Amino acid sequence: MSQLPISLLDLLVIGIVLLSALLASVRGFTREVLAIGSWVIAAIAAYAFHPRVLEFLEPHIANRQIALAAAIAAVFLVTLVIVTMITVKLSDLILDSSIGALDRTLGFLFGAARGFLIAAVAFLFFDKLVGEKQYPDWVRDAKLRPLLKESGDQLIALLPTDAGFLEKLKAKALQGTAPADGQNGQDGQPKTP
Repeated sequence: MSQLPISLLDLLVIGIVLLSALLASVRGFTREVLAIGSWVIAAIAAYAFHPRVLEFLEPHIANRQIALAAAIAAVFLVTLVIVTMITVKLSDLILDSSIGALDRTLGFLFGAARGFLIAAVAFLFFDKLVGEKQYPDWVRDAKLRPLLKESGDQLIALLPTDAGFLEKLKAKALQGTAPADGQNGQDGQPKTP
């Protein structure tokens, strides 16, 4: 029995890229970009407005961490739903216009790039968890493996070198929502009503 010219990994990557490209083609480039924008706007709104919602939730939720998470999630989700409704209407107008074909073509290209990025990130995790010496044959023999590995290495190079940046971000978020002076008990914890 002859061996296939491509491996299972190659087929998986091609499948992911094509599926992402086809979905993005149906939705159009505008909707894809606006969807990313919706998430960014929701994240900014959650960062900016969660302290106001937290003030409302703290009397009702005893655990400050849970109240903080609920405030952030509430602002994020409400903003995401509202902005998504607006972007869907806007992208539908563009798809129905004379540039709809161009929008779908650009969506296909965007989706293909996104699909490859998803495959590269997935391979990056696989590579770090399994290690190159323990690759199964269908991974070792894949024609796309060097490209996935190189892409993953380039993505790692883009990450911040400071390993504690997430902890600093969390501390800054908690510091920005700390109770005003005089609102803490003797143990330093927020007073409960």
